Amino acid sequence: MNQPKQPIWTKDFLSISLVHFIVFVIFYTLLTTLPLYVINELGGSESKGGLVVTAMFITAIIIRPFSGKILEQGGKKNILLVTVVVFTISTFGYIWVDAFVPLILLRIFHGLSFGILTTATSAIAADVVPDARRGEGLGYFTMSMNLAVVAGPFLGLTLTQFVSYQFLFVLLSCIMAAGTLSALLVRPKEVPKASAGERSKMKVQDLIEKRALPIAAVSSLVAFSYSGVISFISVYAEELGLASVSSYFFLVFAVTMLLSRPYLGRLFDARGPRIVIIPCLFIFAAGLGLLSFSESTVSFLISAGLIGIGYGTLLPSLLSLSVQAASPERNSYATATFFMMFDLGIAAGSFLLGIVVTYTGFSMLFAGSAVFVILLCGLFHFMLEKKKSSAAKRWMQQGAESSSR
Repeated sequence: MNQPKQPIWTKDFLSISLVHFIVFVIFYTLLTTLPLYVINELGGSESKGGLVVTAMFITAIIIRPFSGKILEQGGKKNILLVTVVVFTISTFGYIWVDAFVPLILLRIFHGLSFGILTTATSAIAADVVPDARRGEGLGYFTMSMNLAVVAGPFLGLTLTQFVSYQFLFVLLSCIMAAGTLSALLVRPKEVPKASAGERSKMKVQDLIEKRALPIAAVSSLVAFSYSGVISFISVYAEELGLASVSSYFFLVFAVTMLLSRPYLGRLFDARGPRIVIIPCLFIFAAGLGLLSFSESTVSFLISAGLIGIGYGTLLPSLLSLSVQAASPERNSYATATFFMMFDLGIAAGSFLLGIVVTYTGFSMLFAGSAVFVILLCGLFHFMLEKKKSSAAKRWMQQGAESSSR
């Protein structure tokens, strides 16, 4: 007789997903509006506008390796509440900052809380999702971040046409305050903790979960490929004469992701990672390939749909594999390792591809990214085969030991 499925949509899951969504709405709204604020309101240059974006990324990446240890020592619920309050206070800070140097200092401070907070929300989500439905559940959870990619820039760029930046900052602060209230409702599972003596020692494994590192490295390469899309899609659309439809790119991305995510998440849980991740890598590559020679609105938006299905499924699937690779008490470390590598991929890609595109042009850049993603299919296949071979050897060794007894 079939056992009833354990529910995903619990109060804890809904609450932590809402916190995650709000945090990333704030993040992406500021990501797209602060450069304009620096240039238009503070009289800064384009390079200073870019620096306010980079400052938060850098500090978030620096704190990521330590966030697993912080969560273990402080407890996931306690650290969630502390960091969500600090993140909220930082958001309120934008209301009063009216000079470039204080703004950079605020961004550095904001990035520290962002790096720990988003690790905490992801680790707690992995805890509250049933193990048998982790691929599906984390798929829904990471959807909140992908939806924020659309909601944040839309909110910021639309409102700044009609209201002042100070009004926008006040609104974002109020929204973040609601996220703080949502965090109070979360009750994460308690997992076994290391002894006090063990917790006091700082070791390499307190910075990186080695078992999650191979999959996290793949996520970094996927993020590297995707960074060209988020960094240059609006400029590329303008070059193609499609500036009027560029705002619909991420809308189509979000819709196709929403439609495909439930089915692909269940398929991941039922049939394993290979049948989902490898096809989605090919779909992602196809989307980048189509984007590279798009000349019409139709092909431009079809590429958005393919990228939404492919890339939109890869992030939660790879996160689920990273968490599964570690023991339950190392959940926080696995999550921190995953997002550290993911952030590095985005940051490195935005910088390096920005250099490459000056020599190749956008079309060749996206075509090259498509080829790179196809090569990742071979890398991931090799990793799965190696893992299968290692598991088989362990099984044979265990069998030999049992026979000798």
